[in-house]
Amino acid sequence: MKLIPVDLNSFLEEEDGGSTNSEFDDLNKRILACRRCDLHLTVTNKVISKGSNHPKVVFIGEAPGKNEDETGVPFCGRAGKLLDKMINYMEMKDGDWAVINTLKCRPPENRTPTTKEIEICRPFLTEQLHLMNPTVIILLGNTAEKAFGESVGWGELKKTKDGKMLLKIFHPAAMIYKREREQEQYAFLDKYKYLWTE
Repeated sequence: MKLIPVDLNSFLEEEDGGSTNSEFDDLNKRILACRRCDLHLTVTNKVISKGSNHPKVVFIGEAPGKNEDETGVPFCGRAGKLLDKMINYMEMKDGDWAVINTLKCRPPENRTPTTKEIEICRPFLTEQLHLMNPTVIILLGNTAEKAFGESVGWGELKKTKDGKMLLKIFHPAAMIYKREREQEQYAFLDKYKYLWTE
């Protein structure tokens, strides 16, 4: 089942100087209170975001893993160390980036999120992107691509209808098991470095 692409223009509120902390606080409270699917029954912590509230670049991952579920912090395990390495390589400052996931709750045994779970959690993803208002959205793997609803090839750059630059690269976890992908991943980052350094 193909999801309709995320439409950040669906939010009709006028922005005046960017989103406020209270808007983020309200969204975070609604995520923490969410009971829309059964995943909330098995989680320790919901995992919302890491990084800036007003980034130039947003990375979208798949779902929290064991370490993330324990801490409530996205990408804090082995894959997170690889993502940190990538961010350092990209020469971005702390205020330039943020990391979010398609799901805010860990699926049992780290299984791949179902289409239904992605659909249920998707309004939160869309609202996060709207409030953060990045210029570049980096999809970390196939699940992020599915949740965003745009078909993008590996290392392909695409402009969305609302003017965001969309890039799909490998999820850092993929490089744990297939180290040969690391060279290709960094080639993607080199190719599009101008997006976040200019």
